[in-house]
Amino acid sequence: MPIGAETVRAVEELFAQRVREERSPGSAWALFDRDGVAAAGGLGAARLAEARTGDESPVDGQRADAASDAGALASDADVLFRVASCTKSFTAAALLLLRDRGAVDLDAPVRAFVPEFAPEVPGGLDAPVSVRMLMTMSGGLPTDDAWADREESMTRDAFRRVLAAGIRCVTVPGTAYEYSNVGYALLGQVVEAVSGDGYAEFVERELIAPLGLDARFAAPTGDSPAVAIGYRRGPDGWIGLQFTGPGVFSAIGGVFASARSLAAWAGWLASGWRGDEAGPLSAASRRELQQLHRVAPPRSPAPDDPTPMPAPLVHGYGYGLVVEHDARFGPVLSHSGGYPGFSAHMRWHAASGLGVVALENATYAKVSRGAEAALERLLLDADAVESLRTPIVPWPETLRVAEGLGRLAVEWSDAAADELLATNVALDLPYAERRAAIDSAWDAVGGRAGERATAEDVTCDSPDHLVWFLRGAAGRLRLETRLTPLVGGRAQTFIVAVEGADPQG
Repeated sequence: MPIGAETVRAVEELFAQRVREERSPGSAWALFDRDGVAAAGGLGAARLAEARTGDESPVDGQRADAASDAGALASDADVLFRVASCTKSFTAAALLLLRDRGAVDLDAPVRAFVPEFAPEVPGGLDAPVSVRMLMTMSGGLPTDDAWADREESMTRDAFRRVLAAGIRCVTVPGTAYEYSNVGYALLGQVVEAVSGDGYAEFVERELIAPLGLDARFAAPTGDSPAVAIGYRRGPDGWIGLQFTGPGVFSAIGGVFASARSLAAWAGWLASGWRGDEAGPLSAASRRELQQLHRVAPPRSPAPDDPTPMPAPLVHGYGYGLVVEHDARFGPVLSHSGGYPGFSAHMRWHAASGLGVVALENATYAKVSRGAEAALERLLLDADAVESLRTPIVPWPETLRVAEGLGRLAVEWSDAAADELLATNVALDLPYAERRAAIDSAWDAVGGRAGERATAEDVTCDSPDHLVWFLRGAAGRLRLETRLTPLVGGRAQTFIVAVEGADPQG
């Protein structure tokens, strides 16, 4: 279903309010559906002409245009922002691409590719860290955002020296969730070892270019394409920050992308749910990327958030993506990005393909809150809600068998039962006992209403599973069946119980 104009205006106002509240100088956003980017825009300033330059030192001699040497630039959906940890989805996709080509085993130890990586494990256990463990944030390494976000430009040799000097785990690898940037820096090194290319070059050539994305790892110089400057709040206003990178830690958060292009990337990942084989990575691998591979501990709402979103039923990490199971909407995929000068979030709903991308140019501005509210608005929109209500259609065999079982419940026949029921049913409860239980259930609802009782309130939550009701003289019976997975259509379960009673059998 198309995203309505009123919904687009409401989403734009969400981000406009954040700019008015001076959470960030500028903001860029994009909405997408199954047909691509549906709406996009920008608010505020991607560059402030009056801001002063901070005293942060460039790393490894790298320096891009700071706010003081660039003119004012309005934000829009085509200006490049640092997308920070949204980059991790590119890193994970690169590894799946190499896996699909037979170049890497995700269960191989990371040390096979990076020999200097030999972390201390609690209890001194021998627990090698695999590529898959790092992809799912279960490699045992500690959370390291504050430090790692400043290390992007670290060279390969310097990184190897850091590892050789010693690194330690906080949990036994493969046993618990713990968000680790070092883990994804290591994965970037695995990409290099396996592909023979630099990490950034591989991702740009194999993923970004084939999809036609306006994205890159090095900050563009000059004004073409336009790039936002990142800021932090100082005592006298916004302070422009220098760009870093690229380097070993680019694999954790080094991508520059426009809101429009990041939305195209997220929409392409989401298209795997409907079997779209366009692009360099198969639909099956994109679905694998979006599965919940490691459950994370429950989240508590931020103490300064006056209107927190409902907590997901369960959440955790896939491959380079956060996976949430929302009680209202089902699976939602996302990733946030926080970097000196930037905040990013991409978020989409698996079943409908509806999603949002939001970018801001202020340090850890938590634009995720705006994006969460925006996606909720999309999903609560009247048109959007209809798109979520794709009915589950029972197999024709399920309907045929259920009709026969309804007749069997009214008038039992061993011969008819043999035609409808799988071999396990009589073994689980012999026909004589089953027939007696059905007769007892009819007695509890005042007896049979007729030889051809009409099915009522039929529900289906899977093509092989039906629940329905038959009315007696003084109540109803609840009937339930589930077919075997074999073609041909036979019931492996047949339950008849008084409505409201605990179903047995």
